[in-house]
Amino acid sequence: MKIQTYYNHIRFYTPHHFVYYPVLTLFLAFSVYFAFTTNECLIWSFISAVFVFLLFLAYMLRQHYALTLQNRIVRLETRYRYFTLTGKRLEEFEHKLTDDQIFALRFAPDEEFLPLRCFKKQPQR
Repeated sequence: MKIQTYYNHIRFYTPHHFVYYPVLTLFLAFSVYFAFTTNECLIWSFISAVFVFLLFLAYMLRQHYALTLQNRIVRLETRYRYFTLTGKRLEEFEHKLTDDQIFALRFAPDEEFLPLRCFKKQPQR
């Protein structure tokens, strides 16, 4: 298996990285320019603020989608690993584990995996 590095791990989504962000950045630049060079400063400042908000929202949604997908994949990996080791389904008691405990099981070696699955959900502080 190839060693994972930044260069073989990074991926670009063309519509997002090479269309949406550049066009939105261009619109933002023009709106800032017009805010300083025209008499309608207030409306162009508002339009600039909207474009800044759209850029921020797009960035934050991208992060949210990536983390949600990553969490789903980790859960599936843990379920598959448990099934491989025991022949039983993890879903029977998965609800007793916190997300952090499930994510931690991913890094446990096989001989420690089965005893660690017995953790109880800790009360919220």
